[in-house]
Amino acid sequence: MNGIIKKDLFRYAGETSMLKGFRKEGFRYTFLFRKASKYKKKSILGIFYRVLIKKYNYKYGYQIPVNTEIGEGLYLGHFGPVVINSKAKIGKNCNIAHNTTIGQSNRGRLKGYPTLGNKVWVGTGSVIVGKVFIGNNLLIAPNSYVNMDVPDNSIVMGNPSNIISKENATEDYINYTS
Repeated sequence: MNGIIKKDLFRYAGETSMLKGFRKEGFRYTFLFRKASKYKKKSILGIFYRVLIKKYNYKYGYQIPVNTEIGEGLYLGHFGPVVINSKAKIGKNCNIAHNTTIGQSNRGRLKGYPTLGNKVWVGTGSVIVGKVFIGNNLLIAPNSYVNMDVPDNSIVMGNPSNIISKENATEDYINYTS
């Protein structure tokens, strides 16, 4: 677990100084998220971290259940509403901006939950819903609505989604990956 937290921390400043990391709201939340998900729900530490994460849910506007599968290197750039369904899966080294929803679809051919690959940058105001597979090295532009599968090395923008193939889609957007 400590290795995952160090990789999360590294994403914020390119170093692993906990003092500097705790100055960032996104890292503070991520740290508590990792700790709450590590311990059993009814253990003393599990209760402690779940109470803290609940407080930070309200303070920062994040709604990310502790049982959500999120890979190492999570970066929450700004505090503000971020809603992620507990059954969504998020890969390594992903950036998620504020006013973002990664949620389920309750009916139709896309009934289910999103899966995001590695190195995915999700812009402000984006919505990703349904049983869709978002590839690796992918940039989702701000205010995009994504309800379709997206291949690796792409940029997605708009509503309806427009997919543009680009080899280095996240270059200079996702920094400090290990």
